Amino acid sequence: MEIEVKNFEELSTKELYELLQLRSEVFVVEQDCVYQDIDGKDERALHILGWEDGKLVAYTRCFKAGDYFDEASIGRVLVRENYRKLGYGHEITKASINAIKTNYKADKIKISAQVYLVIFYESHGFKTYGDRYLEDGIPHIAMVRA
Repeated sequence: MEIEVKNFEELSTKELYELLQLRSEVFVVEQDCVYQDIDGKDERALHILGWEDGKLVAYTRCFKAGDYFDEASIGRVLVRENYRKLGYGHEITKASINAIKTNYKADKIKISAQVYLVIFYESHGFKTYGDRYLEDGIPHIAMVRA
């Protein structure tokens, strides 16, 4: 998988369309979760794109401290369904952590993790804190990597 890091202005129209389509495919259709994905925050985010043979297969968006949480953050973490179990989730997460360190000079990162992915994120140094909560009807928990 080839990984690219781009700010909003660097995204081509085709790349933007592909990432929004994939986010909708995973978070709205697959997870059966009706929510407002286009939230006005993409313009402030770094977009981490994972490509395989010209197809977008993994994605995250990252924010500097203060743009989403008080800490730097990673969100909208996904891997296209047919490409799971290939380690791409780990690759895109590592690339996102490195992008935050490189672009924002931050070590502390906060995420809002779906509860079933806690062990996955713990393998990347994140620790849970606080109580579980529902976000768009899906159980989540806050996690921080310091």
